[in-house]
Amino acid sequence: MANKEHINYTRIAEAIAYIKANFQEQPSLNEIAESAHLSPHHFQRLFTTWAGVSPKKFMQYLSIEYAKQLLKDGQTLFDTAHQTGLSGTGRLHDLFINIEGMTPGEYKNGGENLSISYSFAESPFGNIIVASTSKGICHIAFFDDKLKAFVTLKNRFPNAEYKQMVDLNQQNALFIFQHGWSKLNEIKLHLNGTAFQLKVWEALLKIPVGSLATYGNIAKAIHKPKASRAVGTAIGSNPVAFLIPCHRVIQSTGNTGGYMWGSTRKSAIIGWEAASLSK
Repeated sequence: MANKEHINYTRIAEAIAYIKANFQEQPSLNEIAESAHLSPHHFQRLFTTWAGVSPKKFMQYLSIEYAKQLLKDGQTLFDTAHQTGLSGTGRLHDLFINIEGMTPGEYKNGGENLSISYSFAESPFGNIIVASTSKGICHIAFFDDKLKAFVTLKNRFPNAEYKQMVDLNQQNALFIFQHGWSKLNEIKLHLNGTAFQLKVWEALLKIPVGSLATYGNIAKAIHKPKASRAVGTAIGSNPVAFLIPCHRVIQSTGNTGGYMWGSTRKSAIIGWEAASLSK
């Protein structure tokens, strides 16, 4: 049975989509609640319990204007933290996450000789599948269909040996959903990618919680200022949802942009992280 946070996310997902589509009209609490098929009182209480802030304040976090202003003024936490060495900014995404590249042979052979453990779990943003090797997390994805989620994982490593079980790597990774920032330095990632992809994914890990960056920001961070399009492709290939925070990258116009697991989910995560800093 879905946990309470998952149920809450499911119920307010429609409301978040409605806020995104109608932000410029500043919809009232009644209008937003109606979009979620809930009474205003019930919706206000449910939303505040889930996000820790009121719908009105949450709407501010999700607004395009908010993102535009951050970029226009150059006041994103990404810029600030980068200039100050990421010190003193509180709940930052820990930079001691280790990336151990999968060998070319392991990947070329479809994961032959790899033993992959996987499990299904719940998060505030929907169900997830998480998979790991003895070296670390190799795959996290949101899903609606459990069988399709496993097939997607197996297609990445068709010759690997699979076992459905939860190991310590998975436990440490899942702890992030309970705001367990203190354990992020215990998380290991076992990834395969080109040198360029690994640089992009590593740059994503340096975007602090509650911050937004553009594709151009990431391109500059890896010293490839003209490679924004290639950066976008590498971000779209991110194999580890949420933990490698590709959801924190938006378009230079301020639009939230696409997301492999849905734009509504992306907006929900952005708002949830921003709200966590105000608690």
